[in-house]
Amino acid sequence: MVGELYKYDIIIIGAGPAGLFTAASLGNNLRILVLEKNNSAGKKLLLSGLGKCNITHFGELEDFLTRYGYNSNFIKHALYSFSNQDLIDYLKNNNVDLFVDTNKKVFPKSEKATDVLNVLLKTCRDKNVDIVYNSEVKEIKKIENNFYVQTENKKYESHYLIIATGGKSYPTSGSTGDGYVFAESFGHTVIEPRPALVPVKIKDYRYSTLAGVTLKERTIYLYRQNKKIKTFTGDILFTHFGLSGPGILDFSRYIKTGDLIKINVVDSKPDILKNEFVDQAGKDGSVSVKNFFKNYNIPENLIEKILLETNIQPNNKLSRVKKEPRNKIMELFCNLPFEVEQLGDFNTAMVTAGGVNLKEISSKNMESRIIKNLYFAGEVLDIDGDTGGFNLQVAFSTGYIVAKDITKKKWT
Repeated sequence: MVGELYKYDIIIIGAGPAGLFTAASLGNNLRILVLEKNNSAGKKLLLSGLGKCNITHFGELEDFLTRYGYNSNFIKHALYSFSNQDLIDYLKNNNVDLFVDTNKKVFPKSEKATDVLNVLLKTCRDKNVDIVYNSEVKEIKKIENNFYVQTENKKYESHYLIIATGGKSYPTSGSTGDGYVFAESFGHTVIEPRPALVPVKIKDYRYSTLAGVTLKERTIYLYRQNKKIKTFTGDILFTHFGLSGPGILDFSRYIKTGDLIKINVVDSKPDILKNEFVDQAGKDGSVSVKNFFKNYNIPENLIEKILLETNIQPNNKLSRVKKEPRNKIMELFCNLPFEVEQLGDFNTAMVTAGGVNLKEISSKNMESRIIKNLYFAGEVLDIDGDTGGFNLQVAFSTGYIVAKDITKKKWT
């Protein structure tokens, strides 16, 4: 490392929501530097919620703890230290009006992600935080008690270092996995990063004509090697190439290529459905099969498509459906199968699953258990939440406890 050395108390790598909010939450009178390789801050934040910025989720924190897959327990302390209500209050106190939609997603009333980003940048300006853009970090070393960060043109020194570089989703926003390289250079292990909150492409897909059709709150079963391994419930969207919607996106963290997904279209068990079918046929056998299934809140074109796979015409009368085709109908409507050909890649992933191994990070303050005064915040960690604002909340909550821990150390 050559050239003039610029000295700071704290260096943060990454000017996304985790990095910026960490800087915004640090104590006053600290020399803080944020290094960002893009030419502006918060590029991925501006993409969130299709630019509308689903900032968090409204409701009890107990609900949050069910939304992070296998790693929910790790994030508990951070969420209770800076909750969804704390984030809502922070934005409101900074003149960002919010609204909650019918799914409890919280958005700026303006539906503009720039409103949230501008608050973060203003808070950083008020604290005299230096943000240097077009500054890709090339190398980081720790010598004795200080970190030395080299960019293409400059080198910096600090006592504390925070890695808030994001994951690998939406690589065009600058999230290309740099943080994993930095973590490994300090001896950390990285759980293999993979796309999360992704749609799935289905093998031999026969439902492309139904693109846009949605099933509300249906049960999804996941099979691997002929064994049911997971059950989930959520909204399902049929696309041109496969399945999407919140239920599939949230479930995708568990899905692998070659798995079998089965959807309970009627939200009922085959035996119960069969009895209802037979009872209705006994009461009025002139009712069409299609009209029978309309009672289960299923879009008509989906009913017709499934029935045609059993060679039953949708307008057939219930009384004319014999036992064997009836049993096949029951099975399809309760366990409609789809073989997973491929999951969406990082270009379509909303977040990254995998990341810096949580066993090597303190859940109390996000500090490395390997390197003193090295911290991680946000998506670079092996934490991925459901769709609906849960991942942005993690960025803010982890950034907050990092900042509070460093501030406490600095002034005690």
